[in-house]
Amino acid sequence: MKSKTSASHEEMMIKKLRKSRTFAAEYLRCALEDTEEPQVLLIALRQITEARGGIAKIAKAAGIERESLYRALSPRGNPRLSTLFAVTKALGLTLTVEAN
Repeated sequence: MKSKTSASHEEMMIKKLRKSRTFAAEYLRCALEDTEEPQVLLIALRQITEARGGIAKIAKAAGIERESLYRALSPRGNPRLSTLFAVTKALGLTLTVEAN
């Protein structure tokens, strides 16, 4: 049996996001800046959620049904603002706005 010598980009991102809350915050901030592709924010939130314990754990901490959070963070998701705030709070992060 061949041993795995490299990890996928997804696996490496999850590892980095799990290891550093600061990296997770910066990653989410960069995703928010991509106004051309709103799905980037959902991808970032999904990856941070996976890194921080998974959909079930974060949904419970956020007070959201697991299925609802799974749908909200899916590629075709369209989460409510209240869902975004609840999830980021459960992740130990905050969504902010600043002047540029």
